[in-house]
Amino acid sequence: MKKFIKVFLIVCAVCFTAPALYAQISVSVTVGTAPPPLPVYEQPECPADGYIWQPGYWAYDDADGYYWVPGVWIAPPNPGLYWTPAYWGYEGGVYGFHPGYWGPHVGFYGGINYGYGYGGYGYGGGRWQGNRFEYNTAVVNVNRTVIHNTYIDRTVVNTTVSRSSFNGPGGVNARPRPEEQAAMRERHIQPTPSQLSHQQAARSDRNSFAKVNHGRPATVAVSRPITEPKNARPAATGPASHTQAAKPNVNRPEVKQRAERPEQKERVETKQRAEPKERAAVPEQRRPPAPRVQPQRAAAEPRVQPQRAPVQRAAPAPRVQVQRAPQARPQQRPEHHR
Repeated sequence: MKKFIKVFLIVCAVCFTAPALYAQISVSVTVGTAPPPLPVYEQPECPADGYIWQPGYWAYDDADGYYWVPGVWIAPPNPGLYWTPAYWGYEGGVYGFHPGYWGPHVGFYGGINYGYGYGGYGYGGGRWQGNRFEYNTAVVNVNRTVIHNTYIDRTVVNTTVSRSSFNGPGGVNARPRPEEQAAMRERHIQPTPSQLSHQQAARSDRNSFAKVNHGRPATVAVSRPITEPKNARPAATGPASHTQAAKPNVNRPEVKQRAERPEQKERVETKQRAEPKERAAVPEQRRPPAPRVQPQRAAAEPRVQPQRAPVQRAAPAPRVQVQRAPQARPQQRPEHHR
């Protein structure tokens, strides 16, 4: 009987302390000083359909103290997931850092008013409709001429102005609601590699640290992660985004040729798959090489030399002999007789 009572008391103790243990496990860093207030900034325009806003926050480095991680639009790892922001909470005489996470519902983030849909409770910046995310343009910056899945709901706007960046005495006095407690017990997904590299890039920038910028960082918010290419697309978005990703770029000549004649590509693939089987059967049955047949050359035709027409030479002109007149001989004088 005593053993049964002892086991029952242990089980009750575990059940009552489970929420506290979960809260302690979620804390990754403890600091003796409070983080700086939240800087005021304007949200950049959403770069592409399917991105969800991650508000900026103060992170901590053991060597140099607090540094600012800019707010950024992030592609969720899977459709249907929401982002619960990170926050600082005062517990047991220290300030503990609670990292953010992905989940089917938004959990407790200290009641911090990050703005742009994160007014301290839940998220009012958008909602999932199947695999498509709809944006509430009353609180988020979205170009409706490019992104058409939008709506307007002004009831989620939090008019209370507060720059407190932590929960506890001197900051925000808030406790988890039942919906947030239920979200805390759900399955969570860790930050994506883009989010981790984004934080690491902020940590590598000396101007991000509070001891340098005195709580006023130069880069407060960006449209994409610092290390992400500009032409990157969300890894998991709605059906429209999948259609755009699969659509070939007809401006490229090689893609255009494949898109116009898909049957040619299938024939080539079928021929390439059939070739190894045919080549594998050749070593078993080798055929003797066929004799080479030298082509017979046609008999050379006799060359016919063209006959030249005889050249008619002009007859030589007859020589005309000039008759000279007879010369008169001088008469011989008679010799005188002596």
